[in-house]
Amino acid sequence: MRKPMSDLLITNVDVLTNEGVLKNHAIEIENGYIAAILKDSDIEKAKDSAKEVLDGKGQLAAPGLVNTHTHIAMGLFRNYADDLELMDWLETAIWPTEAKLNDEYVRYGTQLGVAEMLRSGTTTFSDMYFFMNTTAEVVKETGIRAVLSRGLAGVSPTADQALVENADLFRTWNGFDNDRIKVLLGPHAPYTCPDEYMEKVIALSHELNCGIHMHLSETKGEVENVIKATGKTPIAHMHDLGLFWNTTLAAHCVHVTDEDMAIMAENNVAVAHNPQSNLKLASGIAPVPEMIAKGITVGLGTDGSASNNNADMLEEVRLAATLHKARLYDPKAIPAQAAWNMGTVEGTKALGYKDLGVLAEGYRADIVLYDVSGMHWMPRYNDLAALVYSANSSDANTTIVGGKVLMKDKELLTIDEEKLRVEITKAQEYFRN
Repeated sequence: MRKPMSDLLITNVDVLTNEGVLKNHAIEIENGYIAAILKDSDIEKAKDSAKEVLDGKGQLAAPGLVNTHTHIAMGLFRNYADDLELMDWLETAIWPTEAKLNDEYVRYGTQLGVAEMLRSGTTTFSDMYFFMNTTAEVVKETGIRAVLSRGLAGVSPTADQALVENADLFRTWNGFDNDRIKVLLGPHAPYTCPDEYMEKVIALSHELNCGIHMHLSETKGEVENVIKATGKTPIAHMHDLGLFWNTTLAAHCVHVTDEDMAIMAENNVAVAHNPQSNLKLASGIAPVPEMIAKGITVGLGTDGSASNNNADMLEEVRLAATLHKARLYDPKAIPAQAAWNMGTVEGTKALGYKDLGVLAEGYRADIVLYDVSGMHWMPRYNDLAALVYSANSSDANTTIVGGKVLMKDKELLTIDEEKLRVEITKAQEYFRN
C-alpha cells in the first residue's frame, strides 16, 4: 500500500529533541502534526510522498517559543513612556493613551506584534487586552497560535459589558482551528477588580467552564494594599474567593510567600514569569527556582512591548537563565535546559496544551528553523546552550505553526509589512497628538 502524502517535509536539518540534537534528519508533517522524524537514510523515500519539501540545510529545527503573557497591541506604545514604576506608568501615561484606542488601531498593533513574534521565533502567545474579537481575526488571518483574554476591570464604567464581551469571545473563538485559538477570562488585577466584580468573573468562569488569566502579586504596593484591605496576600485572598477552581494563569507573582506558593502548587496555578518587564518597571524578581521546586508550572512572557520594550522571547529565555543565577549566587539556579523549557514546553503546559512545545512524533508542528551559520554559533559544542546563551532572535529563518509555513527565508507570508509600516506611522502621529 502506498504511503499517504505528507503535507510538508523538512529535509537536511538538525533537530533539537528532548534526547538531544539529531544531525541531518528530516521532519515529516501531516495535518498539522509531526508524523515522523526521519534518519538520513529514509529521507529520499519520504520525498516521494511529500506535497512540499523544505530544505533545512545549515539550520537547526527547534520548538516554537511560547509567550505566556503579553498585551501584544501595546507595541503601539513602544518607547512612549519609560523609566517609570508600574502605577505611575499606568496612571500618567498608558491608561490615558489607551482611552484613544479603537478596533482599527488594535488591529494594526496586533499585526505589528505578530510580525515581530513570527520573525523572532515565537509561535504561540497569550494575550490580555481590548477589542479582542479584532485580535482573534488577526490571529486567524496570520496563522499564529494564541490564547486570548478580554481585559476586565471592575472599576471601569463598562465593567459589566466587558464580561459580556469576554463571554462572547469564548463562545465565538474558543477551540477555533483545532485549538489554534483558546479563550480565557481576563480579570486585570486585584487593584482594578473589587471582590464583588471578581465574584461575577468567577461565576462566569463556572458557567462557561473557562480558565482565568490574571495579574497577581506584581508589586510590593499591590501586596501591601490587599493585605491592608483583607488581611491576606493577593494569592490567598483570590483563593478564598474561589478563583483557582479551574485553570489559572497568574502573571508575574513577583512577591509571593511560601504559603502563596503552597496554594498555587495545590491548585495547579501556572505562572507567567516576565523577567524583563519586572526589571524595567522596578517591580522585583520573582522567586522562580523556588516555584519550580514546589512543582509549580512556570512559563515565560514578555508582557506588553510598552514595558519591555519588545516581544523577543529568546531574550526572556536568556534572562531567565542568568537573572536567577545572580539572585541566588548559584550557576545552576536555572540551567539552560530549564530556561529553554520555560520558553517552550512549560509555557504550553501553562496554556493548557499537552501536545505542543516538543519536537516529537504526535506533537503539533510548531517549528522554528534557526540559521546556525553566524559566527556567534561557532564552535557548535552544544546547540541548546547556543540557543539560550548566544543565539539572536534574528537567527530565526523559517517559522511554522500547525504545519503551515508563516515565514520562509525571513519573508513573512501572511502579513504585508510595507503596508503595516505605513499604518503604524499613522498611528504614531495619532497617539502623539
